[in-house]
Amino acid sequence: MNALNLDFHTLAAIVAMGLATYATRLAGLMLVRHMPSTGRFKAALEAVPSAVLMAVIAPMVVATGWAETLAAAITAIAATRLPLFAVVVIGVACVVGLRAVIG
Repeated sequence: MNALNLDFHTLAAIVAMGLATYATRLAGLMLVRHMPSTGRFKAALEAVPSAVLMAVIAPMVVATGWAETLAAAITAIAATRLPLFAVVVIGVACVVGLRAVIG
């Protein structure tokens, strides 16, 4: 099989994964629509972006060097106080700056 020919089973798996991803997102939106957005539930929903950001960063922390580890720690601290956009900017700036300094 070369790069331009897709096996039927491979294509079916890709389509099934895409449908499963879409169904999961749609189900989440449908469930949240019927939940009250107050109190603890609202606080939990507001914590989701920071949690997703940390889940993306966490593997990098343990698999790379000191620059990335320090940048992740700084980003985690920033995530407790700042909005998501500011946290992303700080995280990227820290990685770039620390890679330039530490190597």
